[in-house]
Amino acid sequence: MKRVNRFWGKLFRRIGVFFDKFIISPITRIILKIMELSKSLAKGIDRLAGKKSTLLIISLVLAFLVFLFIDNESNVMIDQYAEILYDQTVTVVYDEERYVVEGLPEKVDVTLIGQRRHIFLARQSPSKGVTVDLTGLKPGTHKVTLKYNQRLKSLDYKLDPSTVNVTIYEKESESRGLSYDILNLNKLDTKLYISNVELDRPEIYIKGARYKLDKVASVKAMLDVNNIPNPKAGEINVKDIPLVAYDTDGHIVDVEIVPKAIEANVTITSPSKEIPIRVVPVGDLVFGKSIKSIDPSISKITVYGEQAAIDEIQQLDVEIDVNGLEKDKDYSVTLKKPKGITELSSKTLNIKVTIDNATTKEFKDIAVSYRNLGDGLVVQANSENDRKVTVVVSGSEEALENIKDTDVTAYVDLKNYKVGTHEVEVTVTGSDLKLAYSSKTKKVKIVITEKK
Repeated sequence: MKRVNRFWGKLFRRIGVFFDKFIISPITRIILKIMELSKSLAKGIDRLAGKKSTLLIISLVLAFLVFLFIDNESNVMIDQYAEILYDQTVTVVYDEERYVVEGLPEKVDVTLIGQRRHIFLARQSPSKGVTVDLTGLKPGTHKVTLKYNQRLKSLDYKLDPSTVNVTIYEKESESRGLSYDILNLNKLDTKLYISNVELDRPEIYIKGARYKLDKVASVKAMLDVNNIPNPKAGEINVKDIPLVAYDTDGHIVDVEIVPKAIEANVTITSPSKEIPIRVVPVGDLVFGKSIKSIDPSISKITVYGEQAAIDEIQQLDVEIDVNGLEKDKDYSVTLKKPKGITELSSKTLNIKVTIDNATTKEFKDIAVSYRNLGDGLVVQANSENDRKVTVVVSGSEEALENIKDTDVTAYVDLKNYKVGTHEVEVTVTGSDLKLAYSSKTKKVKIVITEKK
């Protein structure tokens, strides 16, 4: 054991002597020499620094170094300049006759990266823009990369988006019937009416993916009144009428329509007719009073509109409220256009109503007629007393002098009445609207049976 200890003791002493002789002592001597040298240099530097020329040279050197640093940083900033080109149109290359492409954006943003002068040149020089080549791709979904074709190779660019998923379909076609809609009809002169539109073709072709074609419920030519040149009565040829495809809900379906626009011959007419004005009092006057006269400012008016409406209308009824009226009154009425009528020759009507004391006159044995009896049914009075009624007419003495029993009508309305015996209210009317009509018998009994 003592021998082992002596062996390790000698080994560690030899290692210590080695480090002291070859590492610690040489390094110590070097440090001492550097310290002696720095003392001598410090004295020289102090003498050198005290001179003005030395300070000037140092300042120039530092200024030059700062210039190099700033110039280097500015170059780095120039190299990192970027500018965004918004809404760049995407051009797609594929077989348009065979395929339909969906999912491709119409426009993208392009970020140009590079030196400012290069970006300026890039904006001034023509470019092919953003493109994507789908040549060779078959129907299905594909992930494709957009490219920006810039002539200056010193610039980098980034696209947003740079890749997209597109779906390619086989393009199919089929013929469809064509109808039309008229837009902005309210812009047409109210005295004019579009009576007929003759399209230059009865059908067109729609093209697209099968699922889109199946959605198309109708294709319409959108005839805009604003695009009719100098609209007036007669036949006018309208060109470039756009076509639009719709689904069953009236939403536009994005399909290709061939042709894109058509022509049409538009027939414009101005149907009109002069008809009388009939003033209709509504309501009950004060007890003991009646209307002596009704004097409108005009007795006839010209109406314009659809031919069918013109043919049907025979007079223009104008209502005035006389409820509770007890003295003369002047009315100013805004005339309303009946259905199918687009224009009236006069917009307003002035009416003078004269009031008089009321008297009465009776008309006996006025036959009761029947209205609105259902199909397949017949009606008869339940008794002789139900066939005729006595009518009381109230009005001014002057008006009653001219009325006859033939001017009075009594009837019952049988709308919605079925087979059986019914008690129905009697209604009385007369040709002179200034008078009031009523039946002494308020209701009559009638019997409805099925027609044999």
